[in-house]
Amino acid sequence: MAYRILEHTADVRMVVEARTLEELFREALGGMMEVLKPDRKKDAAETTRRIELDAASATPLLVDFLNEALCLAHTNREAFTAVVIEGISETRVEAELRGAAVESFGEDIKAATYHEAKVRRNAAGNLETVLVFDI
Repeated sequence: MAYRILEHTADVRMVVEARTLEELFREALGGMMEVLKPDRKKDAAETTRRIELDAASATPLLVDFLNEALCLAHTNREAFTAVVIEGISETRVEAELRGAAVESFGEDIKAATYHEAKVRRNAAGNLETVLVFDI
């Protein structure tokens, strides 16, 4: 499926839709990285970072996953272009983020928020959520 970035007055809103939970996490991460507008270093070696998280349900798990990826991106000055989901359920995710070093980010995201976030099935039977990023 895909993601769409929506207009918002002070933050960035995004609708993410996917057939599976794994695809939802992958699309949400890709959308967040696009919002960051990374300026990638030329000839930067690939990096990998692991994320293992538990949460009460899919919604907080997704928000926590994005915030962990965001923290790793800022701390290590890296942008992630791929995610390998090694295990995922409604309450746990184990993943490897793959990316490379960046010179800078064109946009700053402070956090993925819980505002409007709710992973649910839409009329088409796909998983969908709205994500609001605090910029």
